Order: sequence, then structure tokens, then C-alpha cells
Amino acid sequence: MDTKKGSAGRVFKLSVATLAIMNITAVVSLRGLPSEAIYGPSSAFYYLFAAIVFLIPTSMVAAELAAMFSDKQGGVFRWVGEAFGPRTGFLAIWLQWIESTIWYPTVLTFGAVSIAFIGMDASADAVLASNKIFTLVTVLGIYWVATFIAMKGLGWVGKISKWGGLIGTIIPAGLLIVLGIIYISTGGHNYMDMSQGFFPDLTKFDNLVLASSIFLFYAGMEMMGVHVMEVDNPSRNYPKAIIIGSLATVCIFVLGTFALGFIIPAKDINLTQSLLIGFDNYFRHFHIAWAGPVIAVALMFGVLASVLTWVAGPSKGIFTVGKAGYLPPFFQKTNSQGVQRNILLVQGGLVTLLSLLFVVMPSVQSFYQILSQLTILLYLIMYMLMFAAAIVLRYKMKDAPRPFRLGKGNALMWIIASVGFAGSLLAFVLSFIPPGQIATGSNTVWYTVLVVGCVVMVALPMIIYALRKPSWRDPSSEFAPFHWEKKEVSQTE
Repeated sequence: MDTKKGSAGRVFKLSVATLAIMNITAVVSLRGLPSEAIYGPSSAFYYLFAAIVFLIPTSMVAAELAAMFSDKQGGVFRWVGEAFGPRTGFLAIWLQWIESTIWYPTVLTFGAVSIAFIGMDASADAVLASNKIFTLVTVLGIYWVATFIAMKGLGWVGKISKWGGLIGTIIPAGLLIVLGIIYISTGGHNYMDMSQGFFPDLTKFDNLVLASSIFLFYAGMEMMGVHVMEVDNPSRNYPKAIIIGSLATVCIFVLGTFALGFIIPAKDINLTQSLLIGFDNYFRHFHIAWAGPVIAVALMFGVLASVLTWVAGPSKGIFTVGKAGYLPPFFQKTNSQGVQRNILLVQGGLVTLLSLLFVVMPSVQSFYQILSQLTILLYLIMYMLMFAAAIVLRYKMKDAPRPFRLGKGNALMWIIASVGFAGSLLAFVLSFIPPGQIATGSNTVWYTVLVVGCVVMVALPMIIYALRKPSWRDPSSEFAPFHWEKKEVSQTE
């Protein structure tokens, strides 16, 4: 981390390298690699395509919005609300919170699989990982442990998240890539079908469904925009850090996916188990089978750290907005540590209810996939609102200070935000199509869960907003008014 001397003393600034590493740590997750390994060499096309039309636009647009409102609370609620009003802003932050709530069972399913593979018998471990009861109990166990840790405050969350990200994500990612390179370079049999080529067959829409989930791999980058003002010379160094971080992220995903494809035939790839099976296959090939349980523990620790980070993040955002008068007083209650207790408990209830879907889905894998798709749909709605808001604010608040600005005029913002919006819309449409590679049970169940899920989750914040009362506002809330509210006050004075 760089420092520079200012009139107020020693001011800390993030270096380009530091911010790039933070971007990588925030975005990279290994649990989704198997879903792309199915596509062979064409997986690289999907990673690059999603980076160009989603990852980079999200990062750049969020940077301008975060810098523009760096002194005001609310995050995406503020950004969208300033453009389209508080109702739509509340919808945006609600979607950011609820999608993370629905996401927990999917990432925790991966954590349960990691625990199952701690044993030394790979075949027995695979059977255990497919057991619904074991998965359900483990998912709920890890989640509630994470929730109770989160209630102890950000001190605990920060420590576990920091070490968990390093031990459970960065080191395993590097190890997987190194093992793949050594395996291929020493004559190991390549199970990946290299005849598919770099460019996929875009005429097969069902083959694009799993690929659309790649957008969720890159989701969350908008939260890094809050650091734009902590970078020295942000107009030059922030884009540089974003590009470096994005390229490194894409490389990790591409090389990690190829490493899995090299060691597991596409027909045998399982979305929830193949990462652990891939590691086990490499360890057996190199005669270090004892390392399998070690990497399983590391990945499980990484899952706990990831869940902790998200448990403490979006729930804190909607809690802050709720205190400004958008949620009933019940949801504004905190514990002695100042942590949003009731929101975390309600969130835990929803996670528990969603996890019970194991009972009606034909397999753990299908449960994992359908919840992943619903998560993507909700998050993409939020992203489309964010991209549209960025363009609208160029006109509604054209004279507002923009410490970090995309281009001198509005053309660059139109281009980048439009690309991001179009990419998000494309992924949103594709996410409704059942994947051809995975048994998801009845198509009726698939469409019902996704369509009803989207309608209900969009309608709920609208209903809550319509029912809000002046008494909901916490007198201690320091939430700054919107720009038009300031104008109304000045006009009445």
C-alpha cells in the first residue's frame, strides 16, 4: 500500500497492485469452474466475452457512481434512487440483498461437498457428497455458524475473511493451475475435447445457459467501486488496476477451468463435486493422495470466509436504508455489538427454507443449478438498473462533481453502460432456458421456480415501500437526502 504526505499528515493510498489484488480476491471463486469445464476450449470464449460485456463495464460504471457519492450512504440504493426515485432504489438494494440470501445454499452446497471429501476414499466421499440429508445438515450448520460469527462484529468477520480468502481461494487456485500445467507438460492424458475449438456453436441455445452463469462469477465487482477515492490519481490508476485485476481474474478462471477439463472427461463432470474430484485425480496421479483431505479443508474454510463476507455486507446495506424509513422497526433492531440482528435472523430463516428444496428437487446438482439461475436473474435486474441509472444521472445531475469520470462528454458512458446493460439483458434471457447438460427434473418445476421467484422477489419490495410509514424512520439515522429533496427544501425557504 502506498502512502503520500498531505497537509493533514500521512494519508494512505491504495497502489495499483494492491487494488488489483483486492479485485481478484473479491471476485474469484473456484466453485463454478466445473460448470464451464463442460465446454472445453470454448469456455475461454465465454470468460472473455463476459469480461468485456459485463466485468469491465460493471467496474468502470460503479467507480464513477461510487466516487460521485463517496460522502453519502446507501450504495446501489443511492445510485439508482438518485436517478429513478427511492422506490426503484429500494428495489435495487433489496435485490442485492435477496440474491445473496438465495445464493447461500448454492455456495454452501459446495462447502458440504468439500467436507464430504475430507475422507481418504474418493468413491465413498462422492456417495456421501450426493446424500441429500448430509448436504442439508451441513449447509445449515455452516450457515448458522457463519451467522453467529457475523453477530460478533466486523472484527471477527474481517480476520476470518482475510485468511479464508488466501487459504481457501487464492492458494488452491494457483495449485490447481500448476498441477494442470505439470500434468500436461509431462505427458498426462488430456480428457478435454479439443476439437470443439475456441468459438462455440451459438445456434444451440441450451448450451448457452450454463455459460450465462459465468456472469455471476464476475458479480460483486460493483462493491469495489467504494475504494475509488482511496487510489492516488484515480482517473488514471483506477482503470489500470481494474484492467490488471480483470485480466488476472480471467486468466485464473480460464486456466483453472482447463486444468479441470484436462483431468476429468466432460461426460463425468458434476457441478458440485468435480472440483474436489479433479484435485483428487491430480493428487493420485502425482502420488500425493494424502493432500486430498487437506485441500478439501482449505476449500471449506474458503467457503466459510466467503459466506461471512456476504452475510455482513448486503445485510448491512439494507439495514442502513431500512433505518432511513424503508423497513419496519423490527428489521432495525441490533445486538450489543451494533450488528443487524433481526435482519440476519430473518435471512437465516429464508436460507433454511430454501435449503429444504432438497426434498423436491431430483438431485443435489439440480437444486444447486436452479438456485444459481434464480440468483443470477435477480442480480442481473439490479445490474440493469445500475447501468441505466449511470446514464440518466449524466443528465439529471450533470453539474455534480465526478472525481472519477468516464470520458469528458457522455459518449463513453453511453457506450460502456449500454454494453453492460445489453450483456446483462442477454444473460437474463438465457438464464430461463433449462440447461441441456444437467437433469433439472421437470421443466415445469424449473420455469415455475424461476418465474414465480422473480415476480415475488420484485413485488415484495414494492409492497413494503407502499406500506411504509413516517414512524419507520429512526431519528438517529444520518441518511443524506436525495438531490431533488435538497432543491425542494431550498425552494420552500
